[in-house]
Amino acid sequence: MSVQLIVGLGNPGEKYAHTRHNAGVWFINALARAYKSELRLEKKFLGAIASAQIGHTSLRFLVPSTYMNESGRAVAAVANFYRIDSANILVAHDELDLSPGIVRLKNGGGLAGHNGLKDISRALGGAKDYHRLRIGIGHPGAANAVTNYVLKPPSVNDRALIDDGLSKALAVMPSIVIEDWEPAMLSLHTRQNQKEKVSSSD
Repeated sequence: MSVQLIVGLGNPGEKYAHTRHNAGVWFINALARAYKSELRLEKKFLGAIASAQIGHTSLRFLVPSTYMNESGRAVAAVANFYRIDSANILVAHDELDLSPGIVRLKNGGGLAGHNGLKDISRALGGAKDYHRLRIGIGHPGAANAVTNYVLKPPSVNDRALIDDGLSKALAVMPSIVIEDWEPAMLSLHTRQNQKEKVSSSD
C-alpha cells in the first residue's frame, strides 16, 4: 500500500503560525502549493483538508485545527471516514533533536515525548506504525527552555535552513508516497553532515 494521508502538526491561529512548533504545518502548506491543491476547512474533520495526486497515487493532506496535543481527533476523523489504516499515514512534525535544515524519515517506533504524536497514537487505538517526517528545529539546550523555544519563531537563518529542508522533503515525495523508502531516506539522510543534536542559534 501507499501513503494515503499526510498530516502536518502545529497549533491553530495567527499567533502560532510562524512558530517552530508549526513546522509540520509549513510542510503541508508547501506540499499543497507544489501540487496545486487547496486546503479547505472541514468541520467534520476538525481541520483543513485537501486532495492531491502524486504520481499515480491519490491522497489527502490534513492540517488539524485543534491544538497540537489534540491532533489525534482530526487524524482519527479522516482515517475513519476514508478507511485509512494507520500504516498508510505520514505525520510531519517538528523535531528538537535535529538541527534546522535536517529532515528525517521514520517508520513507526517511539513517540519521543512529542505531544502531537502521543495524541495521534491514542486516537488511533494505540497504533505507532504510522510514518513520520521529522523536521529539525534545533534544541534550546535546556529542558526547561523547550516550551518557550518551540512557541517562538526561529531566527531568519534557521527559518531559511528549515525551508531548505522542507524543499528537500518535497523533492522525494513521489518515493515517500509509494513507500519506496530506501531512495527517499538515502536522499534525505545523506544530504548534509551536520550533527543532528545541536543547539540552534536564535
